[in-house]
Amino acid sequence: MELKERNVKYWNESSEIYNDLILEELTSFKKDAWKNLIKTNIEKDNYKKVLDIGTGPGFFAIIMSQMGYEVTAVDSSEMMIKQASHNAEMVGVNPNFMQCDVDSLPFPEESFDVIISRNVTWTLQEPEKVYKLWHKILKKEGKVIIFDGNWNERLVNPEVQKNYEKDIEEAKSLGFFIDIGDSLEAEGDSISLKLPLTYEKRPGWDREVLSKIGFKEIVIDDNINEKVCTEEEKIANRTTPMFYICARK
Repeated sequence: MELKERNVKYWNESSEIYNDLILEELTSFKKDAWKNLIKTNIEKDNYKKVLDIGTGPGFFAIIMSQMGYEVTAVDSSEMMIKQASHNAEMVGVNPNFMQCDVDSLPFPEESFDVIISRNVTWTLQEPEKVYKLWHKILKKEGKVIIFDGNWNERLVNPEVQKNYEKDIEEAKSLGFFIDIGDSLEAEGDSISLKLPLTYEKRPGWDREVLSKIGFKEIVIDDNINEKVCTEEEKIANRTTPMFYICARK
């Protein structure tokens, strides 16, 4: 089975687990926390059409629809799109959901004012190629907004793995618990070891590549845990915090 097929299979099989997490987010402080973080970088009057890359169970698609944006949301996983569509219907919003390969998006040039993604770019097999595509389908002066982390650095750096294990144990003692099962976890790690961004130090890598492609006004926050995480999550992600990148075409 090719890596891309394995990746889609992994996310299909993980969809219910991640859907439960998204449903919790939609009923917690996180919904407003993420809305506020997004608002700081998108001027609603100037940016209307949004593309949510790797929407998963639809968290960004839902909250940005609630904020008044015209949202198209894509994911390569059929099961994720089904979860997202159901969740959007439950809360009364209607983003345009599409199942498609996030590496080769079916949109013409200058289609969107904003491209946004969360915990997606680490999964890309050809990230620089994808960033070039994003630049192409963004409108002039449009923005790309990326939320991600060095989630798999622990797989290639023993010191990071050691600190990660300590963080997880401390977080678990406070109630943190995400169990995707040993089999799925092993497959996820195996896939991650074949992905290029596992071996890059981000967001420095992103800054360099985005600049080379032609993005400007690149703004980075190396750690947004305080803004969007529970206390337990802050500890669990202490060694490899979530970062934020915003850049303009």
